Amino acid sequence: MTLHSDHTQKMPPEGNGSAGFPSDNVAARGAADWLSLAAAPTFAIMALLTAVAGDADMMCSEAQDPSPVSGMVVMYLLMSAFHSAPWLKLVASRRSAVRRS
Repeated sequence: MTLHSDHTQKMPPEGNGSAGFPSDNVAARGAADWLSLAAAPTFAIMALLTAVAGDADMMCSEAQDPSPVSGMVVMYLLMSAFHSAPWLKLVASRRSAVRRS
């Protein structure tokens, strides 16, 4: 699984002071792929745990009747949604691979 397969052509050449992976550093690219895939489920689990265990920010809340889906739960759900792009790319690449077969 490589999410960065076409990313190497778009990267600036090495040695120009830009941030990025060297073209021969496959291990770093693989670790970045796995980290990017870990973000969305981690935030979803954090949202679930926060909703079940209670908001940590309820102690600081000024609201008289705080909603169970406010504050940190909403933030974790949004972060999970915003970090879902690697999963969408993975699903799309697997579907296109199945179609080519």
